[in-house]
Amino acid sequence: MVNPLIKEAKEKMKKTLEKIEDELKKMRTGKPSPAILEEIKVEYYGVPTPVNQLATISVSEERTLVIKPWDKSVLSLIEKAINASDLGLNPVNDGNVIRLVFPTPTTEQREKWVKKAKEIVEEGKIAIRNIRREIIKKIKDDQKEGNIPEDDARRLENEVQKLTDEFIEKLDEVFEIKKKEIMEF
Repeated sequence: MVNPLIKEAKEKMKKTLEKIEDELKKMRTGKPSPAILEEIKVEYYGVPTPVNQLATISVSEERTLVIKPWDKSVLSLIEKAINASDLGLNPVNDGNVIRLVFPTPTTEQREKWVKKAKEIVEEGKIAIRNIRREIIKKIKDDQKEGNIPEDDARRLENEVQKLTDEFIEKLDEVFEIKKKEIMEF
């Protein structure tokens, strides 16, 4: 049977890993990805609406995202939202679709993106270590109250440490994959 504290630690660490993976997906790399537009909202009938709920977003050619709205009246709204964002891309509106051409990034830009990815992963590692500290504190408190024998407390602390090491290793793997994706020409 898995101790509830270990289960809690694993669930929290898994959520942290998923959050970091999501943040990295939204990061700009050399390749266009529809995920990059998830955070961009368009004021549609007075409601901030994500672009992916107003249009079909696809990758065409090698460095182009095509945004095809279901309602052509939102073309200019989507264009304005993209221009107002911090993506640094210029949308091309042809009256039917919006094309986002991703220029080939310079080595300097790629290195900046790798650095940003490293910062995001580092935040994840800090969060995982904080979870470890919180769970170990609970274990020690339970031991002081006499709910857990000292040997079991030590065993649980070792299990939490193994979990921490495992999730930090997974974060390092996620970073290496992202780094490789960013540095691809």
